[in-house]
Amino acid sequence: MADDILRVVIVDDEAPARMAVRQDLDAIGGVTVVAECANGFEAVRVVNEEAVDLLLLDVQMPKLDGFDVLELIGKDVSVIFITAYDEFALRAFDVHAVDYLLKPFARERLEAALVRARARLRDPRPDPSVVRAAARPSAALDRLVIRDGPNVHVVPVEKIDYIEAQDDYVQVHAAGKALLKEQTLGDLEQQLDARRFVRVHRSFLLNIERLARVELYAKDSRIAILHDGRKVPISRSGYQRLQALL
Repeated sequence: MADDILRVVIVDDEAPARMAVRQDLDAIGGVTVVAECANGFEAVRVVNEEAVDLLLLDVQMPKLDGFDVLELIGKDVSVIFITAYDEFALRAFDVHAVDYLLKPFARERLEAALVRARARLRDPRPDPSVVRAAARPSAALDRLVIRDGPNVHVVPVEKIDYIEAQDDYVQVHAAGKALLKEQTLGDLEQQLDARRFVRVHRSFLLNIERLARVELYAKDSRIAILHDGRKVPISRSGYQRLQALL
């Protein structure tokens, strides 16, 4: 960050909102606007191609929302969320957002957030003054965002057949495709609807809506037969969890 100039990308699907933020940044100074993006896909592309310090990021956008964007770009770019919705604030600080600005906000509020962003770039450790919710009910994921080289797949969870562990990755089997996602199976299990996805084996999560029948494979060992004929192993404990849902 040369001379303390922040290299910023403005991401909002509404042009007037982007214009208002740019006007505030011009008045505040100390910022170079690298790009304005109308959707999450554009933001991911810019971050991959340009040197960016900070995203000023809307939450609610078509196709990719603000949290999807953060998942795809990783943790090297700081973010200030700018949104009209207050219900995502706790989740924003869970992903170590620098700040969370509710529209409409005063220019001074944005300026204070930029000061925090500069401090974050000098010392990237999470701010201990930020109180995070250790445990709270959260909505289950309704889609997965998966990067596949230059492509990004948005997979509705109802399209998923099963998910297989691959070390620190998972392989998501959906709609005839197998997509690799950098996430552990245990982590993903916690984010999916437990009424739909069951851990039938230490390496497999099964969408029970895809289950046609269960067959005995060997003593204390069973196989899930999917509607399309594919097979997924079931452990003894996995079978108990499956029975509890059926």
